[in-house]
Amino acid sequence: MSLKVGDIIPNFTAKDANGDVFESKDVLGRKPLVIYFYPKDNTPGCTTEACSFRDQYEDFVALGAEVIGISSDSVDSHQKFSHKHHLPFVLLSDADKRIRTLFGVPSGLLGLLPGRVTYVVDKNGVIILIYDSMVAAKHIPKALEAIKELVS
Repeated sequence: MSLKVGDIIPNFTAKDANGDVFESKDVLGRKPLVIYFYPKDNTPGCTTEACSFRDQYEDFVALGAEVIGISSDSVDSHQKFSHKHHLPFVLLSDADKRIRTLFGVPSGLLGLLPGRVTYVVDKNGVIILIYDSMVAAKHIPKALEAIKELVS
């Protein structure tokens, strides 16, 4: 089952890059979220996407939003990736692909890679944008535009 615009995101928990437990219910109701699923730490497209979110992170924060990246990489991999690229946002480890399944994120590249999908949700968890594209750099402007429309 795939989520669609207008649906409420499911509650989920996962470990972040510091090994701390992140619970979605702790941020819902407080601020809009940009949740992006990506295939793998330290690959060219995923590094481009993470660094682009990093470079525009303050724009998201200024609009009251938080950015969360999710992949099946380990906590240790996320910690190294986050440190190496100075990522200021949360990275969550979805090693068992449970969160990816909850959201219904499809596989990309003929089913060979985990998909690259960005969800923008309002502060109550209602999905206002789903952007599905393997072109990493396009996710950031689409998400920022959706957050701007949400707060205007």
